[in-house]
Amino acid sequence: MRFKLEYRSLCSVALMMCVALLVSGCQSNGAPAPVANIGERGKTHIVQKGDTLYSIAWRYGLDHGRLAQINRIRKPYTIYAGQRLKLAGVPARLSSKSKSSSGKRTPKKSAAPKTVYAAKPVSKPKPAFTASRLVWAWPVGGRVISKFSLSGSVNKGIDIEAKAGTQVKAAEAGSVVYAGGNLRGYGKLVIIKHDDAFLSAYGNNESLLVKEGETVTRGQAIAKVGANDAKVEMLHFEIRRQGRPEDPVRHLPKR
Repeated sequence: MRFKLEYRSLCSVALMMCVALLVSGCQSNGAPAPVANIGERGKTHIVQKGDTLYSIAWRYGLDHGRLAQINRIRKPYTIYAGQRLKLAGVPARLSSKSKSSSGKRTPKKSAAPKTVYAAKPVSKPKPAFTASRLVWAWPVGGRVISKFSLSGSVNKGIDIEAKAGTQVKAAEAGSVVYAGGNLRGYGKLVIIKHDDAFLSAYGNNESLLVKEGETVTRGQAIAKVGANDAKVEMLHFEIRRQGRPEDPVRHLPKR
């Protein structure tokens, strides 16, 4: 009798362990990683409510025209929530033309021989800065408290000291292509398109005074200055040429 009781106890313990393992196994599978994370890997981006083609290009440091071309999106660049956008690649129409119509395989080229340098090659100098034809103006008064830098402590624009509530003015005439708060790290943000190459952005605002699609003039009030997470009252200002950030101070008039 004692042997039967012990056997039943062992069976009960084993059964409980099996159930526990099954439960833990189900929990370990978990839900798939958020779709938004895909874009962070530099492959694709899933359009969220409030996104525009310009804001997505801004987020990943891309030229909006190139992003539209890759995804075969025509002007006025209409996108919809849930749409998957490729962040790199060759447009499908172009890639299909590149294939041989005859179907014959092209012979593989032999690998080029490695070049051996007698001395360390001199790196090519960076292309000289070229000023735009646009006439820029400072979006707010105040001193620059954080300079532009693409190395070390990266800042893709400049931070200009200004009291909260101060009017933020358009640095140049253009059309508002984004006005919202979907871009992490920018707070309430306005992006203005000035021409096919240049965009400017005004971040860290407490409120916005314009909407997407509006045309603005240089000096027009577009937002009001806010404070960042560290309670510093300032405007974050950026200028990008074909998706690449440039030092705004080099474009703005000296004062």
